[in-house]
Amino acid sequence: MNQTTIFSRRPFAIANPAVEAAFYMIAAGAAFALVNVAVQAATMRFGMASSSAAFWQYFVALLCGVPWIMRTGIGVLRTANPGVHLTRVAFAAIGVQFWVAGLAVVPIWQAIALVMTSPFFVTLGAGLLLGERVGAARWLATIAGFAGGMIILAPWSDAFSMATLYPVAAAIFWAATSLMTKHLTSSESSETITLYLLLLLTPINAVLAASTGGFAVPGWAGSALIAFAGVMLMVAQFFIVRAYASADAAYVQPFDHVKLPLNVLAGWVVFGFVPGGNLWLGSLLIVGASIFIAHREARNRQ
Repeated sequence: MNQTTIFSRRPFAIANPAVEAAFYMIAAGAAFALVNVAVQAATMRFGMASSSAAFWQYFVALLCGVPWIMRTGIGVLRTANPGVHLTRVAFAAIGVQFWVAGLAVVPIWQAIALVMTSPFFVTLGAGLLLGERVGAARWLATIAGFAGGMIILAPWSDAFSMATLYPVAAAIFWAATSLMTKHLTSSESSETITLYLLLLLTPINAVLAASTGGFAVPGWAGSALIAFAGVMLMVAQFFIVRAYASADAAYVQPFDHVKLPLNVLAGWVVFGFVPGGNLWLGSLLIVGASIFIAHREARNRQ
């Protein structure tokens, strides 16, 4: 299918594709840092319910994606796997709920580091549920990544609370989403997979919001923050698509980890959150292990 979409445009075209891919991925990390700061401010400072914040944030992102939806066309929604699409988006929505709930109580630096354990849950699921062959090296890298997560969580310390597990729960559900996406790519186009996500995520978030915190927005400041988060969320998705379109995933993936220091910086500037010493040791294990797994998978595909 040869279609022109907003995702195929190159507003910041650079002669060197490798430099362009790195630029887009780092820009996506910066956009996600702004999203997280805005959501955390809306929930922590203005008392907005996390379920309401999740709904409005993704509703605004959906509105921003309307031009792409119109260009793509509803015909692309033809599928032989409607149940798989619905389950995948439901997992993604639950992950969003856990993530926003985590941002309401957990410092940004801790939340973003913990959610970066998602690739290890993907490996776990691929080996145990999908029956994929996972070598000893990948299992060791997965164990190292989980060890990094445990160092950051520090469940043995007095500062530990169950709320710090929310980002880990988000990582688990987003890993399940990734596994189902991998399953769908064997028979569905990327346009179909993306369009179902955009169209189904908002109504599922609406059901979850209606059953918990409702849709209330705390004044103009809260509304502005969530609207800004939704716009930046769509911008971040655009940058990610452009990054992967410019270079191989194995090359691009390490630049995705730049989002960690960007989120640490954003949390420090806006909220004064100062990460503990455990962050850097745990993050080193998580980032190193995930880069190893990404390169190993790319080499196996080749």
